[in-house]
Amino acid sequence: MSQGTLYVAPMGRGHLPPALVKYLKLDIEIVDVTKDMDSFKKEFPLGLIPAYKGPDGFKLTELLAIVYYLVDLKGDEDIKKTLCGATLEEKAQVLRVLSYGVSDFAPAFQAFAFLLFGKTPYNKKIADEKKAVLETAMDLFNQRLQEYTYLATESVSLADLFIGTLYGFSSTIVFGADFRSKYPAVHRWYQTVEAHPVLSGLFDQSKFLKKSVVFQAPKKESKKAEKPKAAEKPKAAEKPKEEEQPAEPKKAKHPLEALGKATFALDDWKRKYSNDDTRPVALPWFWEHYNPEEYSIYKVDFKYNDELTLTFMSNNQIAGFFNRLSGSVKYMFGCMVVYGENNSNGITGAVMLRGQDYVPAFNVAPDWESYEFTKLDTTKEEDKEFINNMWAWDKPVVVDGQSREIADGKVLK
Repeated sequence: MSQGTLYVAPMGRGHLPPALVKYLKLDIEIVDVTKDMDSFKKEFPLGLIPAYKGPDGFKLTELLAIVYYLVDLKGDEDIKKTLCGATLEEKAQVLRVLSYGVSDFAPAFQAFAFLLFGKTPYNKKIADEKKAVLETAMDLFNQRLQEYTYLATESVSLADLFIGTLYGFSSTIVFGADFRSKYPAVHRWYQTVEAHPVLSGLFDQSKFLKKSVVFQAPKKESKKAEKPKAAEKPKAAEKPKEEEQPAEPKKAKHPLEALGKATFALDDWKRKYSNDDTRPVALPWFWEHYNPEEYSIYKVDFKYNDELTLTFMSNNQIAGFFNRLSGSVKYMFGCMVVYGENNSNGITGAVMLRGQDYVPAFNVAPDWESYEFTKLDTTKEEDKEFINNMWAWDKPVVVDGQSREIADGKVLK
């Protein structure tokens, strides 16, 4: 009997689940969603990849949840102890490294690669920031591997396998020997991990890049017309000047830029929020200076709370959403929190933005329609109190009349 369907895409974080299916000898169909994205989104409206659907209709997203589910599905306790950890401490270490890889390393690599290959408009500052995240991660791994053979336990675990797929994939498309040579302990570790049956043959080291990819600005078409030969020079009447097309006016970098400079200094507020106590100092300052004619505040709710599982994964969901809002962050500030507990949690928050329309600020994120936006009226005490609670994180969230404790959250600033 089939054990379900695994939906993947040929990218760095998508390599591990199908490799695990093969290693564990599970009867699971593997589908490349890039060949029929419309059908995939009918099953999973958020479009989150990888995804899994069981034979009974059970659905699962998020890489960590899927790889743990696959290992449990095998039903082999020895394999589970090896890959996921045998003791409480080992289990925590494996999960720690996996979480760091999913929330920090993988998103930074994807953003950096997209910038290098022109899938997103190149911005040197952002590219340098993303590369710095990757270098920090590699430094941490290298320090660990100078003293230990593996990243989490005393044998190859899911932590090693996942980071190994990222290392192998990044070495084939972005990072060359010049980058890898800075982290000799990581390179030694990869030689060992790459021989594990899960990763064996997944990446061809002979195809690892010798030199790292650097951004190449697209060549601009020459504006100088090729000079015709003297005998072929057209007459003035054949090419009148009035036929020349005027240059198109430059477009604003962001729609909210057209609103001009506000009297409320957003950067001053962000500094005040970061440096002073929230309730006694920062929030009173905010309400004294806030101008509702220049800014508006929205309650932001995730639409699919029933798909959320572990609270740290829900928090990663917020982190990814905020990361994809980077194009608008100079016009925004806010907090979103995870309330509840594992397998029973939700995401909500309060976000301030320039202007009165939330769409220009949020639609830079591909998944913005997965959230519901409700404009708050700051003249109403209940709306004002909700904002204070979201930005202070010191009171429970009230959902359907029930108080739910805040488990985690992120700040957009």
